[in-house]
Amino acid sequence: MLSVCVITKNEEKNIKRCLASLSGYGFELVVVDTGSTDGTIEAVREFTDRLYQFEWCDDFAAAKNYAISKAQHDLVLVVDSDEFLEPLTDIDLKKLKQLINQESAGIGRVRRRNIFVRDGIQQENREWLNRIFDRRKFHYQGRIHEQVVLRKAGQKPEKEAKTWLSPLTFLHTGYDLSPEEKERKAKRNIDLLEKELTYITAKQEELQKKNKPVEAAELEAQIPYLLYQLGKSYYMAGKSAQACEYFDRGLRFDLNPKLEYVIDMVETYGYALLNSGQEQVALSFENIYQEFGISADFQFLMGLIYMKNARFDQAISEFKKALVWPECRSVGVNSYAANYNIGVIYECLGHFEEAKESYQKCGNYEPAKKRLQLISDGM
Repeated sequence: MLSVCVITKNEEKNIKRCLASLSGYGFELVVVDTGSTDGTIEAVREFTDRLYQFEWCDDFAAAKNYAISKAQHDLVLVVDSDEFLEPLTDIDLKKLKQLINQESAGIGRVRRRNIFVRDGIQQENREWLNRIFDRRKFHYQGRIHEQVVLRKAGQKPEKEAKTWLSPLTFLHTGYDLSPEEKERKAKRNIDLLEKELTYITAKQEELQKKNKPVEAAELEAQIPYLLYQLGKSYYMAGKSAQACEYFDRGLRFDLNPKLEYVIDMVETYGYALLNSGQEQVALSFENIYQEFGISADFQFLMGLIYMKNARFDQAISEFKKALVWPECRSVGVNSYAANYNIGVIYECLGHFEEAKESYQKCGNYEPAKKRLQLISDGM
């Protein structure tokens, strides 16, 4: 039915859990190792004999395309070794099979829950990723943060291929790293992204000189995505000022505001501005509210921007707007996190009863419980 393809390197602590979560559903498991020196290979052999070696060449797309070439089925699901499939029911499997039969021409998406700790508090954000596809029609493109694209050059899945939502949900722990691990990963990603950006830019200029505007435009379309990923890499490394520079460059292009990466670039840019002390610059987000202010995540961000600029009435208004939404990408922005910030504002203004009421709506959110205790002790 489906071949699951995984590339891995020195993931002994994750690969066993990853493959165990995928076992028992009838999937073929294909694993490509890119040079492990720990116990990864031995762990893989406990689950599958479909194990291959690929000489690492600083190109994730090349490694993943090699992996899918080794699958026995044309329909593939690509998984990272730090992702773990949440248990499937018989209903989930039946639905997956139905969708595969109905939507074979498109790209299936899986939901990913990113779990990480920030400032001592566990946080979660959620996203949909393109992961299930027919390898005869699609392949990977991009040295890093690779994307699924049609094999016919120049066509992008956003324009040419329909996507569909699968019942698969993965837990992802790849962002929950020590400071040293974050720094190493960020450096690796930044180096690869800079190489890719340099290559794409040079190739684009070459095509322009050869009077090939269509091909040059196709390459130029990849540049804002690379700038977005560079900004994200600096942001995840805690270097918000540098992240802002790349986000600003990326957003100067004429982009579709409905694309997920564009939405995330805008919102992460906002947080990077706040983290780097540029809260007044962040007020310019009022100018894009009409395009992007249709989610709990953006309204929560605007609440923080107003809060940082001491525009408290507007901040409370935005947090309350975020509370209305039933769905969000960053867990808590439409519930306890919004209520907590409303409580902080009320407390700072000396409105302690209103603050207590807001904190009480936060449930077991530990920072709110601490504020409640401090208010109680002081009254």
